[in-house]
Amino acid sequence: MYKNKIIGVVIPAHNEETQIEQVIATMPDFVDQIIIVDDCSTDRTVEVVKALQKENPHITLLEHAVNKGAGGAMVTAYNFAKSTDLDVVVRMDGDGQMAPKDLPELLDPVVEGRADYSKGNRLFTGEAYQKIPKIRYLPGLAVGIENVSGRC
Repeated sequence: MYKNKIIGVVIPAHNEETQIEQVIATMPDFVDQIIIVDDCSTDRTVEVVKALQKENPHITLLEHAVNKGAGGAMVTAYNFAKSTDLDVVVRMDGDGQMAPKDLPELLDPVVEGRADYSKGNRLFTGEAYQKIPKIRYLPGLAVGIENVSGRC
């Protein structure tokens, strides 16, 4: 709970077996529920999350049988979140490029009633350019690596 609000973090994940554990491990204690949507991973993402679920009852795993992309994963997560008692839902990626320690700065405007929506900008500090894979800066090429067939 954060400032009397029940907080959920949704994490769309596709082939994040090497990063997802660290993302979950660094989640602040005030996060009440971690909702991971596995978007038809072909690696061990699901196995890693299921092992972590045994130790952490705050983790919920939702699995797609068909790859729906990040947007589809978010639709699944938000539809699930509507059926819970969460007050605020935050989206974080499963690749470790977003720092859970920054959540209070994103949450404060929402939980204090100053905003309905808050979005971080990892490009703002300039550090992101050193961490984000260069292919992410070339949208035309990045589209080419997506699984457009919809199958795993």
